[in-house]
Amino acid sequence: MSRLTGAGEQRGAEVIDEHGDTVPLPMIPSDGDPQESFDHVQEPDPQRPPFAPILKKVALGLAVCLVAGAGYAGLQHIANAPADPNARGGHQPPSATSSTPDQAQAGVQRAVAGEAVLQKMADAVVHDDRTEFLNTIDPNTPTFRTSARTIFSNLSTLPLGTFQLRYVSDDEGALTPDRQAQLGGTQSWLAQVEVSWQLSGFDVTPARETLPVTFVTRDGKTYAASFSERFAAGQRRPVWALGAIEIAKGKHSLVVSLDAGSDAKSEAKSYVSVADKAVESVSKVWGKKWRQKVIIFLPAKQAQMEGILGAKPNTYTQIAAVTMAELDTPAVGAPVRIVANPKLFEELGKQGRRIVLTHETTHVASNATASPVPLWLAEGFADYVAFTAVPVQDDSAAKELFKAVHAGHVPAGLPTPEAFAASATELPQAYESAWLACRLIAEREGQDKLVAFYRAVHASKSSTGLADAFKSVLGMTEAEFVVQWQKYLERLAGD
Repeated sequence: MSRLTGAGEQRGAEVIDEHGDTVPLPMIPSDGDPQESFDHVQEPDPQRPPFAPILKKVALGLAVCLVAGAGYAGLQHIANAPADPNARGGHQPPSATSSTPDQAQAGVQRAVAGEAVLQKMADAVVHDDRTEFLNTIDPNTPTFRTSARTIFSNLSTLPLGTFQLRYVSDDEGALTPDRQAQLGGTQSWLAQVEVSWQLSGFDVTPARETLPVTFVTRDGKTYAASFSERFAAGQRRPVWALGAIEIAKGKHSLVVSLDAGSDAKSEAKSYVSVADKAVESVSKVWGKKWRQKVIIFLPAKQAQMEGILGAKPNTYTQIAAVTMAELDTPAVGAPVRIVANPKLFEELGKQGRRIVLTHETTHVASNATASPVPLWLAEGFADYVAFTAVPVQDDSAAKELFKAVHAGHVPAGLPTPEAFAASATELPQAYESAWLACRLIAEREGQDKLVAFYRAVHASKSSTGLADAFKSVLGMTEAEFVVQWQKYLERLAGD
């Protein structure tokens, strides 16, 4: 992220309920994937095969896993756990009371019924069969049926390589009596469903999200009745579930626009050339040993951006774009998206958009969402690449920092992670000082040394990786560098 962009840690378990009632629900991680914070680095899961593009309608990959027996009991254990936004390990049930055999059997029956709906739904996506897809949707929920038509159209529009649905868990008591009465039928319940999809030609591994799906059984048949009930705070929403989309593809880019207006297609196309140039600019500095592909989401509303990111309202009002890993636990090789802030992007001119997209594309190339590099290096390096591609005068690019230096407030050290929070009061100074730290390295040691320094910190498995890179690559300690950097700032500011 840059002074115009940002990213935030996503966690929490506050329930967002479209019907006004709140019941604590846990975030449900994927099988075998412990819930981790966004700055944790993981290696790719060797059990998940590498991506190979597959033509849609010919061999669209489909995996729907049946939940039953002991597996169901374990998932029910998770579903009954209390919401703990800071929990990193296994969940504990609220009491020592275990399920009775009848309850376990009822749970298995719900899982089998829900799984059958998911199988039909996914199969319809595979065969591009709109009628069969809609046959899985509750006929008594006209609003959701309208949304389902849009969702199917979106999935047909995207260049899907794989599409998977997996029934993870359920909670029979999550729906209030009023909601159950509204749904009617003989039974209704809320389940957590893992949905994963892979964009052909762009993703190495599938994107994965957990989607709350409401099921209802009426007249002996089970249907899906909602995809938007009881989202937990921090729970992201797939872009294809937020409204009608238009896409445009370039040599290096895929742009997905949520703008429902008549010019949505042309807007998406207008970003393709900028995104393609951003990829080429990044490769000139970083090198070409990365996929050289980017995916950009263009929400039409602030709420859509917050839904994609799983962010609280107004978290990113001052942020122009965010780079995010579309995975429950970001890891090297995870599918990464650039999400634009619709309001701020409208205000940026062509040059500003290119700067922002080049900055964010640098994060994509350098795996910044799953890297141990400190934020000052990640953000400073991204700004260095962006301003190398689109030169801007120092007085404009470091305006706030120079004001502070003129006032006698020379930074005591390199920016801390907290300085880059979207709500930080001195956010511009943090980005500006980080950028000039990286530019100082490039000016004195050469651009190749700056890249080598970044790569050394990124590749390190040691807690002393930054200090080691300062010594091995730059031949100095961090403290010695800070002294040089402070003098550099004073000189540039004219003091």
